[in-house]
Amino acid sequence: MPQHRQIPWFGYDDIQGRWALTHGEGIAPHSHEQGQLLYAASGVLATTTVGGTWVSPANRISWTPPHFEHYHRAYGDTEISILEVPEALCAALPAHPSVFAVSGLLREAVLKLTGGSTLRPTVADRLLRVIVDELTELPEQSLHLPEPVDDRLRAVTDRLHADPASPATLEELGRAVGASERTLSRLFRTELDMSFNQWRTLLRVQHALVHLVHGHSVTEIAVRCGWSNPTSFIEAFTAIIGQTPGRYQADLRHSRDIGSQTP
Repeated sequence: MPQHRQIPWFGYDDIQGRWALTHGEGIAPHSHEQGQLLYAASGVLATTTVGGTWVSPANRISWTPPHFEHYHRAYGDTEISILEVPEALCAALPAHPSVFAVSGLLREAVLKLTGGSTLRPTVADRLLRVIVDELTELPEQSLHLPEPVDDRLRAVTDRLHADPASPATLEELGRAVGASERTLSRLFRTELDMSFNQWRTLLRVQHALVHLVHGHSVTEIAVRCGWSNPTSFIEAFTAIIGQTPGRYQADLRHSRDIGSQTP
């Protein structure tokens, strides 16, 4: 991973528009008076809170409610479109950070609002309401990696963050941190609402998204992220992201081509 550089948050909410972040660049911890939608046209954008990390791959949109402290980090050169959502419209959206796929209508509405052209207030308001209406019809994507509170479980997840490809079993990790396999398995369920294997698979998929941004092959990524073979990687990635790694890379190239043509 790169050395991270944080952009300070300037403490105001009127930042609607398009921003470009380089690989490893981030926006320092902050919160908003309004809700915020960020559309990633390229790269991967991670939004982190005390409750974990939500990863927004290219052509996804992330949602952060008002007054929710968080920070962002980009993986790959990441172009984001930022929309502020007045509190009056926020009730229709989840009360926690979320990631959604982007329909064609949703994408065009976001780009229209953030493209720098002057729109009549009534037009801008209608477009924003269309965006919120579209999001209420879309399911949340399973891209939230929760983080534990228990010290024993955090010691395990810290080890996996440091080496996502580690083949260590939960029993082996338990011996390393001084906890039984049964205790750790219970903690994964009670604290994180998922099994050890589910959590590690999601961690690996998040890392795979970063490697895909850099154009690495499916076979290379499978090895780097700990899968025994490319087929296992493709199946796990497709189950979480909703498309194969190859299709995702093709969409990345398509989004970059469209972005280069968009004023």
